Amino acid sequence: MNVLVTGGAGYIGSILTTMLLEKGYKVKCLDRFFFGEEPLREISSNSNLELIKDDIRWFDPRILKDVDAVLDLASLSNDPSGELDPSKTFDINYLGRVRVAKLSKEHGVKRYVLASTCSVYGFQEDILNEGSPTNPLTTYAKSNVLAEKDVLSLADDKFTVTAMRQATVYGLSPRMRFDLAINGMILGVYNNKKIPVMRDGKQWRPFVHVKDTSRAFITVLESSTEKVNRQIFNVGANEQNFQILPLAEMVKEAIDVPVEIEWYGSVDKRSYRVDFSKIRQTLGFIPDHTPRDEARAVYEALENGKAADTIKTKTVEWYKHLLDAQKLMQEVIIKDTVL
Repeated sequence: MNVLVTGGAGYIGSILTTMLLEKGYKVKCLDRFFFGEEPLREISSNSNLELIKDDIRWFDPRILKDVDAVLDLASLSNDPSGELDPSKTFDINYLGRVRVAKLSKEHGVKRYVLASTCSVYGFQEDILNEGSPTNPLTTYAKSNVLAEKDVLSLADDKFTVTAMRQATVYGLSPRMRFDLAINGMILGVYNNKKIPVMRDGKQWRPFVHVKDTSRAFITVLESSTEKVNRQIFNVGANEQNFQILPLAEMVKEAIDVPVEIEWYGSVDKRSYRVDFSKIRQTLGFIPDHTPRDEARAVYEALENGKAADTIKTKTVEWYKHLLDAQKLMQEVIIKDTVL
Protein backbone atom coordinates (compact mmCIF):
# COMPACT_ATOMS: atom_id res chain seq x y z
CA MET A 1 0.00 0.00 0.00
CA ASN A 2 1.20 3.51 -0.85
CA VAL A 3 0.61 6.07 1.90
CA LEU A 4 0.98 9.85 1.85
CA VAL A 5 1.78 11.36 5.26
CA THR A 6 1.44 15.13 5.40
CA GLY A 7 3.51 16.64 8.19
CA GLY A 8 5.56 13.46 8.07
CA ALA A 9 8.68 15.09 9.54
CA GLY A 10 6.87 16.43 12.59
CA TYR A 11 6.75 15.32 16.22
CA ILE A 12 4.18 12.60 15.53
CA GLY A 13 4.78 12.31 11.79
CA SER A 14 8.43 11.27 12.08
CA ILE A 15 7.46 8.40 14.38
CA LEU A 16 4.48 7.40 12.22
CA THR A 17 6.53 7.48 9.01
CA THR A 18 9.15 5.22 10.59
CA MET A 19 6.51 2.76 11.80
CA LEU A 20 4.90 2.61 8.35
CA LEU A 21 8.23 1.84 6.69
CA GLU A 22 8.95 -0.86 9.28
CA LYS A 23 5.65 -2.50 8.33
CA GLY A 24 6.56 -2.46 4.64
CA TYR A 25 4.46 0.45 3.40
CA LYS A 26 5.67 2.77 0.67
CA VAL A 27 5.52 6.30 2.08
CA LYS A 28 5.43 9.75 0.56
CA CYS A 29 6.25 12.37 3.18
CA LEU A 30 4.95 15.85 2.36
CA ASP A 31 6.30 18.50 4.71
CA ARG A 32 7.47 22.12 4.69
CA PHE A 33 10.45 20.97 6.79
CA PHE A 34 10.28 24.09 8.96
CA PHE A 35 12.24 22.10 11.54
CA GLY A 36 14.62 20.58 8.99
CA GLU A 37 14.95 17.06 7.60
CA GLU A 38 16.97 15.80 10.58
CA PRO A 39 14.00 13.96 12.16
CA LEU A 40 13.99 11.61 9.15
CA ARG A 41 17.76 11.29 8.81
CA GLU A 42 17.92 7.67 10.01
CA ILE A 43 15.31 6.52 7.46
CA SER A 44 16.14 8.89 4.59
CA SER A 45 17.95 6.18 2.61
CA ASN A 46 14.97 3.81 2.71
CA SER A 47 13.96 3.08 -0.88
CA ASN A 48 10.28 3.04 0.13
CA LEU A 49 10.43 6.66 1.34
CA GLU A 50 9.92 9.71 -0.88
CA LEU A 51 10.41 13.17 0.62
CA ILE A 52 8.37 16.01 -0.87
CA LYS A 53 9.09 19.54 0.30
CA ASP A 54 5.81 21.35 -0.26
CA ASP A 55 2.75 22.87 1.38
CA ILE A 56 -0.72 21.33 1.70
CA ARG A 57 -2.20 24.61 0.49
CA TRP A 58 -0.64 24.46 -2.98
CA PHE A 59 1.13 21.14 -3.63
CA ASP A 60 0.73 19.64 -7.10
CA PRO A 61 -2.10 17.08 -6.81
CA ARG A 62 -0.25 14.77 -9.18
CA ILE A 63 1.69 13.50 -6.15
CA LEU A 64 -1.53 11.68 -5.21
CA LYS A 65 -1.10 9.36 -8.18
CA ASP A 66 -1.01 5.74 -7.00
CA VAL A 67 -1.60 6.82 -3.36
CA ASP A 68 -3.97 4.48 -1.55
CA ALA A 69 -4.31 6.36 1.74
CA VAL A 70 -3.59 9.81 3.15
CA LEU A 71 -2.74 10.40 6.80
CA ASP A 72 -3.15 14.17 7.15
CA LEU A 73 -1.03 15.44 10.06
CA ALA A 74 0.17 18.75 8.58
CA SER A 75 -0.85 21.73 10.70
CA LEU A 76 0.36 24.58 12.86
CA SER A 77 0.43 22.53 16.02
CA ASN A 78 -1.07 23.26 19.45
CA ASP A 79 -3.14 26.09 20.91
CA PRO A 80 -0.40 28.72 21.53
CA SER A 81 1.04 28.30 18.02
CA GLY A 82 -2.41 28.77 16.53
CA GLU A 83 -2.71 32.21 18.10
CA LEU A 84 0.50 33.60 16.54
CA ASP A 85 -1.41 34.26 13.31
CA PRO A 86 -5.05 33.11 13.53
CA SER A 87 -5.78 33.75 9.85
CA LYS A 88 -2.84 31.58 8.79
CA THR A 89 -3.92 28.90 11.24
CA PHE A 90 -7.36 28.75 9.63
CA ASP A 91 -5.75 28.78 6.19
CA ILE A 92 -3.54 25.79 6.95
CA ASN A 93 -5.33 23.77 9.63
CA TYR A 94 -8.80 24.13 8.12
CA LEU A 95 -8.73 25.10 4.45
CA GLY A 96 -5.44 23.37 3.69
CA ARG A 97 -6.52 20.03 5.10
CA VAL A 98 -9.94 20.19 3.47
CA ARG A 99 -8.06 20.76 0.20
CA VAL A 100 -6.01 17.62 0.85
CA ALA A 101 -9.17 15.60 1.49
CA LYS A 102 -11.00 16.89 -1.59
CA LEU A 103 -8.03 16.31 -3.88
CA SER A 104 -7.56 12.85 -2.40
CA LYS A 105 -11.12 11.92 -3.27
CA GLU A 106 -10.83 13.41 -6.76
CA HIS A 107 -7.66 11.42 -7.47
CA GLY A 108 -8.97 8.04 -6.38
CA VAL A 109 -7.40 7.77 -2.91
CA LYS A 110 -9.35 5.18 -0.96
CA ARG A 111 -8.75 6.37 2.61
CA TYR A 112 -8.22 9.68 4.34
CA VAL A 113 -7.44 10.07 8.06
CA LEU A 114 -7.47 13.51 9.73
CA ALA A 115 -5.29 14.25 12.74
CA SER A 116 -7.58 16.19 15.08
CA THR A 117 -7.36 16.91 18.80
CA CYS A 118 -9.21 16.48 22.08
CA SER A 119 -8.67 20.23 22.49
CA VAL A 120 -11.97 20.63 20.61
CA TYR A 121 -13.72 19.84 23.92
CA GLY A 122 -12.40 23.05 25.50
CA PHE A 123 -13.83 23.37 29.02
CA GLN A 124 -16.48 20.91 30.17
CA GLU A 125 -17.23 19.15 33.44
CA ASP A 126 -18.53 15.84 32.08
CA ILE A 127 -16.49 12.91 30.79
CA LEU A 128 -16.67 13.40 27.05
CA ASN A 129 -17.11 10.91 24.23
CA GLU A 130 -17.20 11.37 20.46
CA GLY A 131 -20.88 12.28 20.58
CA SER A 132 -20.44 15.01 23.20
CA PRO A 133 -20.73 18.65 22.13
CA THR A 134 -17.49 20.38 21.24
CA ASN A 135 -16.47 23.66 22.88
CA PRO A 136 -13.42 24.96 21.00
CA LEU A 137 -11.79 27.88 22.82
CA THR A 138 -8.79 28.57 20.58
CA THR A 139 -8.10 29.12 16.90
CA TYR A 140 -6.34 25.77 16.78
CA ALA A 141 -9.34 23.94 18.24
CA LYS A 142 -11.88 25.83 16.11
CA SER A 143 -9.93 24.99 12.95
CA ASN A 144 -10.03 21.31 13.86
CA VAL A 145 -13.79 21.35 14.44
CA LEU A 146 -14.34 22.92 11.01
CA ALA A 147 -11.91 20.52 9.33
CA GLU A 148 -13.60 17.49 10.89
CA LYS A 149 -17.03 18.60 9.68
CA ASP A 150 -15.96 19.26 6.10
CA VAL A 151 -13.77 16.19 5.55
CA LEU A 152 -16.28 13.78 7.09
CA SER A 153 -18.93 15.12 4.73
CA LEU A 154 -16.83 13.85 1.80
CA ALA A 155 -17.07 10.22 2.90
CA ASP A 156 -18.91 7.71 0.75
CA ASP A 157 -18.68 4.02 -0.13
CA LYS A 158 -15.52 4.60 -2.21
CA PHE A 159 -13.81 7.19 0.01
CA THR A 160 -13.31 6.26 3.67
CA VAL A 161 -12.82 9.21 6.04
CA THR A 162 -11.86 9.05 9.72
CA ALA A 163 -11.06 11.80 12.24
CA MET A 164 -8.69 11.12 15.13
CA ARG A 165 -9.07 13.34 18.21
CA GLN A 166 -5.74 12.85 19.91
CA ALA A 167 -5.08 13.41 23.58
CA THR A 168 -2.12 15.63 24.55
CA VAL A 169 0.93 13.77 23.30
CA TYR A 170 4.13 13.03 25.22
CA GLY A 171 7.33 11.03 24.79
CA LEU A 172 10.54 10.98 22.79
CA SER A 173 10.59 11.75 19.07
CA PRO A 174 13.27 12.58 16.48
CA ARG A 175 11.49 15.96 16.19
CA MET A 176 11.42 16.46 19.93
CA ARG A 177 9.03 18.89 21.59
CA PHE A 178 9.41 20.26 25.10
CA ASP A 179 6.39 22.58 24.84
CA LEU A 180 3.98 19.76 25.70
CA ALA A 181 2.81 19.28 29.28
CA ILE A 182 4.61 16.11 30.34
CA ASN A 183 7.74 16.71 28.26
CA GLY A 184 7.93 20.27 29.60
CA MET A 185 7.69 19.06 33.19
CA ILE A 186 10.58 16.66 32.62
CA LEU A 187 12.70 19.38 31.01
CA GLY A 188 12.05 21.62 34.01
CA VAL A 189 13.36 18.93 36.34
CA TYR A 190 16.47 18.49 34.19
CA ASN A 191 17.21 22.20 33.79
CA ASN A 192 16.60 23.60 37.25
CA LYS A 193 14.96 20.92 39.43
CA LYS A 194 11.59 22.64 39.09
CA ILE A 195 8.40 21.27 37.54
CA PRO A 196 6.44 24.00 35.69
CA VAL A 197 2.70 23.76 36.40
CA MET A 198 0.11 26.04 34.83
CA ARG A 199 -2.31 27.45 37.40
CA ASP A 200 -4.29 26.25 39.16
CA GLY A 201 -3.31 22.63 38.62
CA LYS A 202 -6.87 21.36 38.98
CA GLN A 203 -7.52 21.32 35.22
CA TRP A 204 -8.01 17.93 33.60
CA ARG A 205 -6.21 16.77 30.47
CA PRO A 206 -5.98 13.41 28.66
CA PHE A 207 -2.61 12.11 27.47
CA VAL A 208 -1.23 9.63 24.93
CA HIS A 209 2.30 8.56 24.05
CA VAL A 210 3.61 9.58 20.62
CA LYS A 211 4.23 5.95 19.64
CA ASP A 212 0.75 4.95 20.77
CA THR A 213 -1.03 7.64 18.78
CA SER A 214 1.08 6.74 15.74
CA ARG A 215 0.04 3.12 16.18
CA ALA A 216 -3.59 4.26 16.37
CA PHE A 217 -3.31 5.80 12.89
CA ILE A 218 -1.97 2.51 11.53
CA THR A 219 -4.75 0.63 13.32
CA VAL A 220 -7.34 2.77 11.53
CA LEU A 221 -5.48 2.34 8.25
CA GLU A 222 -5.62 -1.44 8.59
CA SER A 223 -9.18 -1.72 9.92
CA SER A 224 -12.19 -2.60 7.80
CA THR A 225 -14.06 0.25 6.13
CA GLU A 226 -17.21 -0.67 8.04
CA LYS A 227 -15.50 0.08 11.35
CA VAL A 228 -13.84 3.40 10.53
CA ASN A 229 -15.70 5.16 7.71
CA ARG A 230 -17.41 8.42 8.74
CA GLN A 231 -16.14 7.85 12.30
CA ILE A 232 -14.49 10.04 14.93
CA PHE A 233 -12.22 8.35 17.46
CA ASN A 234 -10.80 9.80 20.66
CA VAL A 235 -7.22 8.52 20.83
CA GLY A 236 -5.88 7.73 24.28
CA ALA A 237 -6.84 5.72 27.37
CA ASN A 238 -9.30 6.38 30.18
CA GLU A 239 -6.53 5.70 32.71
CA GLN A 240 -4.49 8.58 31.31
CA ASN A 241 -6.88 11.40 32.20
CA PHE A 242 -4.98 13.45 34.78
CA GLN A 243 -5.30 16.67 36.71
CA ILE A 244 -2.13 18.65 36.09
CA LEU A 245 -0.86 18.98 39.68
CA PRO A 246 -1.21 15.24 40.50
CA LEU A 247 0.44 14.55 37.14
CA ALA A 248 3.39 16.74 38.16
CA GLU A 249 3.67 14.76 41.40
CA MET A 250 3.71 11.53 39.38
CA VAL A 251 6.53 12.86 37.18
CA LYS A 252 8.44 13.86 40.31
CA GLU A 253 8.11 10.36 41.78
CA ALA A 254 9.07 8.67 38.50
CA ILE A 255 12.26 10.66 38.02
CA ASP A 256 13.08 10.42 41.73
CA VAL A 257 15.15 13.57 42.19
CA PRO A 258 14.48 16.45 44.61
CA VAL A 259 12.31 19.01 42.84
CA GLU A 260 9.76 21.71 43.61
CA ILE A 261 6.66 22.96 41.83
CA GLU A 262 7.00 26.18 39.82
CA TRP A 263 3.65 27.83 39.11
CA TYR A 264 3.20 29.92 35.97
CA GLY A 265 0.51 31.68 33.94
CA SER A 266 -3.09 32.47 34.75
CA VAL A 267 -5.70 29.81 35.47
CA ASP A 268 -6.03 27.51 32.47
CA LYS A 269 -9.37 27.97 30.69
CA ARG A 270 -9.18 24.46 29.19
CA SER A 271 -10.19 21.45 31.25
CA TYR A 272 -11.66 18.22 29.95
CA ARG A 273 -11.78 14.50 30.67
CA VAL A 274 -12.27 12.17 27.73
CA ASP A 275 -13.79 8.73 27.28
CA PHE A 276 -11.66 6.49 25.04
CA SER A 277 -13.92 3.44 25.17
CA LYS A 278 -14.92 3.63 21.48
CA ILE A 279 -11.46 3.10 19.98
CA ARG A 280 -10.79 0.28 22.45
CA GLN A 281 -14.06 -1.53 21.85
CA THR A 282 -14.28 -0.93 18.09
CA LEU A 283 -10.64 -1.33 17.05
CA GLY A 284 -9.05 -3.07 20.01
CA PHE A 285 -6.64 -0.18 20.50
CA ILE A 286 -4.96 -0.02 23.93
CA PRO A 287 -1.94 2.24 24.59
CA ASP A 288 1.29 0.52 25.61
CA HIS A 289 3.00 3.44 27.35
CA THR A 290 2.31 5.46 30.50
CA PRO A 291 3.53 8.89 31.68
CA ARG A 292 5.23 7.30 34.68
CA ASP A 293 7.34 5.01 32.49
CA GLU A 294 8.16 7.66 29.90
CA ALA A 295 9.12 10.37 32.39
CA ARG A 296 12.23 8.45 33.35
CA ALA A 297 13.04 7.63 29.71
CA VAL A 298 12.88 11.29 28.62
CA TYR A 299 14.95 12.41 31.62
CA GLU A 300 17.63 9.82 30.86
CA ALA A 301 17.65 10.89 27.19
CA LEU A 302 18.41 14.44 28.32
CA GLU A 303 21.15 13.19 30.63
CA ASN A 304 22.91 11.12 27.97
CA GLY A 305 22.50 13.63 25.15
CA LYS A 306 20.00 11.67 23.07
CA ALA A 307 17.56 14.56 23.54
CA ALA A 308 18.47 18.24 23.79
CA ASP A 309 16.73 21.47 24.72
CA THR A 310 16.97 23.80 21.70
CA ILE A 311 14.82 26.56 20.23
CA LYS A 312 13.43 24.00 17.75
CA THR A 313 11.93 21.95 20.59
CA LYS A 314 9.64 24.87 21.51
CA THR A 315 7.23 25.23 18.59
CA VAL A 316 6.06 28.78 19.31
CA GLU A 317 9.61 30.06 19.84
CA TRP A 318 10.80 28.50 16.57
CA TYR A 319 7.83 29.87 14.61
CA LYS A 320 8.54 33.32 16.06
CA HIS A 321 12.19 32.95 15.03
CA LEU A 322 11.15 32.05 11.48
CA LEU A 323 8.73 34.98 11.32
CA ASP A 324 11.39 37.40 12.58
CA ALA A 325 13.89 36.03 10.05
CA GLN A 326 11.32 36.45 7.28
CA LYS A 327 10.65 40.06 8.29
CA LEU A 328 14.40 40.77 8.39
CA MET A 329 14.83 39.32 4.89
CA GLN A 330 11.97 41.45 3.58
CA GLU A 331 13.58 44.56 5.10
CA VAL A 332 16.90 43.69 3.45
CA ILE A 333 15.20 43.23 0.08
CA ILE A 334 13.41 46.59 0.43
CA LYS A 335 16.63 48.39 1.40
CA ASP A 336 18.52 46.81 -1.50
CA THR A 337 15.77 47.86 -3.89
CA VAL A 338 15.83 51.46 -2.62
CA LEU A 339 19.62 51.64 -2.84
